[in-house]
Amino acid sequence: MTSLEKPRTVGELRASGYQVLPVREELRKNLIAKIRRGEPMFSGIVGYGDTVIPALENAILAGQDIIFLGERGQAKSRMIRSLVELLDEETPTLAAVILEEHGSHAHSLAEPELLENPFEPISAIGKKIIEEMGDRAPIRWVRREDRYGEKLATPDITIADLIGEVDPIKVAEGRYLSDELTIHYGLIPRTNRGIFCLNELPDLAERIQVGLLNIMEERDVQIRGYRVRLPLDVFVVASANPEDYTNRGRIITPLKDRYGAQIRTHYPRSIEYEIDIMERERSQFTDKDFTVSVPQFMKEVVAEITRLARRSPDVNQRSGVSVRASIANYESLMANALRRAIRLGENQVVPRVTDLPFIIPAIQGKIELETVEDGREEQILDKLIQGALVAVFNRHFNIGELEPLVQKFKSGISVEVSDAMGSEEYIRLVRQIEPLSKAVDKLGAGASPATVASAVEFVLEGLHLNKRLNKDKVSGRVQYRG
Repeated sequence: MTSLEKPRTVGELRASGYQVLPVREELRKNLIAKIRRGEPMFSGIVGYGDTVIPALENAILAGQDIIFLGERGQAKSRMIRSLVELLDEETPTLAAVILEEHGSHAHSLAEPELLENPFEPISAIGKKIIEEMGDRAPIRWVRREDRYGEKLATPDITIADLIGEVDPIKVAEGRYLSDELTIHYGLIPRTNRGIFCLNELPDLAERIQVGLLNIMEERDVQIRGYRVRLPLDVFVVASANPEDYTNRGRIITPLKDRYGAQIRTHYPRSIEYEIDIMERERSQFTDKDFTVSVPQFMKEVVAEITRLARRSPDVNQRSGVSVRASIANYESLMANALRRAIRLGENQVVPRVTDLPFIIPAIQGKIELETVEDGREEQILDKLIQGALVAVFNRHFNIGELEPLVQKFKSGISVEVSDAMGSEEYIRLVRQIEPLSKAVDKLGAGASPATVASAVEFVLEGLHLNKRLNKDKVSGRVQYRG
């Protein structure tokens, strides 16, 4: 339907046969259409296909209010915002209109503060427009993106923020306090006929939770002693940390009971999902002077660091370890590889094991440690990196198959590497040490010097962590020996 074909008045809308559905019915209708077409419910949400998504689809089909429970970085807010995709692309509402006052030539501008159902307005201004203009009342079309509201719950939020407050300017104009026109509506009424998200629900003060319950359940609320009856049509979705949500006293029982579906989110349950998210969310590097390539084993190491942190007793598990840690580590790893390529005049950007220490500034800001002893923090992070390296290495290699390479080192050879060493130097190493060449080939390094360099460092560090090679650090360089 083009802009010229769209109804422009309530009468034209009525004549077109258009039906204004409640928000829950609208979401349900569009979800059913998506399922029938075989389309995914969300784009860009990975790892929830067999867990969270089915529960969410059921809740929408059942018309239930939803609260997402999960630690930080589990895509709760993204999924809630993506629910907007289940709204109609556009919906009609009453537009501003100039009304002529009865008994005089005065004119006044009436502009509905709420997104109204043109057939059944709920605000005083909306009702007045229909009363005076009837089917001649003008309408405008609102995009679905404008039907979403969001607020982070904090202890200082007031009823005025969420529900509304008496506007002193309107009172000064001569209206009585009991007049609904004195009310300045809050965020939830202004999201009428839309979706409203309240993040971190347990942080809301109890008296505000009562007001939220009233507006959701009873459809009324008292503002300065004046009872406002608002039959709002709002789909209120909330998010919370499971620990805060389940502790007694953090959320009032009637409000907790109001949410029909409590959907538990989780971190990626496979390393493939973690890598997929890293690839999708990282900053895209598009400089035409460089070719960026990250070997699979290096992607696995970055993902494994985060997965180990989620199980580490040294990391505060109550705050969680977000997928954003993997993304930030991945970006930092590639940044150091780029820095090396720039300095050495190379055009291939390929991360190596010697780049891994440079992710520490990124991961420090993404996790909370149980201990804050001086010097202990870096030891814990080094341990995570080493644990990830050895876990990934042992997935790719059986130590026995590398015994010929170990014997070469025991015969007296040694190898030096560093994050500032040119890729061609690694090519010479591989040519000189045949067992090393075979190990590099197994990793699929190909002929790319930068990728070969990355594979060489991975093999040598893996053997060291499996206690098959000794390792010394001298003046920024690393030496491996038998």
